[in-house]
Amino acid sequence: MKRSRKIFLQFGIFIIVFSLIGILINNLTINLIRTGLGFNFNWLLKPASFALAEHALPYSTSDSYAWALLIGWLNSLKVIVSSLLLATLLGTVIGFARTGSNSLLGLISAGYITIIRQTPLLLQLMFWYFIGFLGLKENVLISIKNIFKISNQGIELTGLTFSSEFSALLFGLGVFTSAYIAEVIRGGILSVPRGQWEAFRSLGLSEQTGLIKIIIPQALPAIIPGLTSQYLNLAKNSTLAIAVGYSDIYAINDTIINQTGRAIECFIILLTSFLFLNLLISNSMEIINKIIINSKKYN
Repeated sequence: MKRSRKIFLQFGIFIIVFSLIGILINNLTINLIRTGLGFNFNWLLKPASFALAEHALPYSTSDSYAWALLIGWLNSLKVIVSSLLLATLLGTVIGFARTGSNSLLGLISAGYITIIRQTPLLLQLMFWYFIGFLGLKENVLISIKNIFKISNQGIELTGLTFSSEFSALLFGLGVFTSAYIAEVIRGGILSVPRGQWEAFRSLGLSEQTGLIKIIIPQALPAIIPGLTSQYLNLAKNSTLAIAVGYSDIYAINDTIINQTGRAIECFIILLTSFLFLNLLISNSMEIINKIIINSKKYN
């Protein structure tokens, strides 16, 4: 009796899902007929006819839409990877401070996490762009022996120049995500039994040595899944780049839709791009997690 109920329930769910897919396909077909555009990707080879303020590879207005999308994809990768590194660094430091024995550092880190997490990301991006960079005077605000400079033009690091749009995204996404990563780090460290802390202290190890050699290796299996989730969120949040005028793949897709009306095709390209990126991030983190688990088994 229970088995027949399960089969009936699964069959009902299948019918509902299949019906929803059919409705979506039918609506898509009707909309394509109304627009008279059809469904194809031949337009990708036509000249884009719009300029890009930032491009990692040579680009001109006579280049194709496909090339413009590739430029946008590279711009997205640049800001996502850079923000991931910054968020991981900040989040790790703040997470350690949150669980440390120094009450002042713990209070400061707790305040940082609370403020950042309770403020919308869009507002933080606007702050970094309009106040953090464009609000600066023309002269350099910070300069360290001509190696590192911050001005209203952005960031200059060892001869490499990053625009104010990129810099605002880097700090906005990095700082915002670091507050969540800090809580992931804190939760992972607190998941280690207190007996492990007492054990390394009884051996005469310092707090720093015990944390690095004893606690963190045991906390990593609990940290990696939460870290993966935050990395995926950062990648998806990068689409807010359009708010500060950064030429990522989402902003370029939006421009192409306005020019060509190819909303369906652009949506598919955008969906495929982020699906590929998210699968790459999640699979990479899963491999790292397996390596950590296997290393613990052999140790």
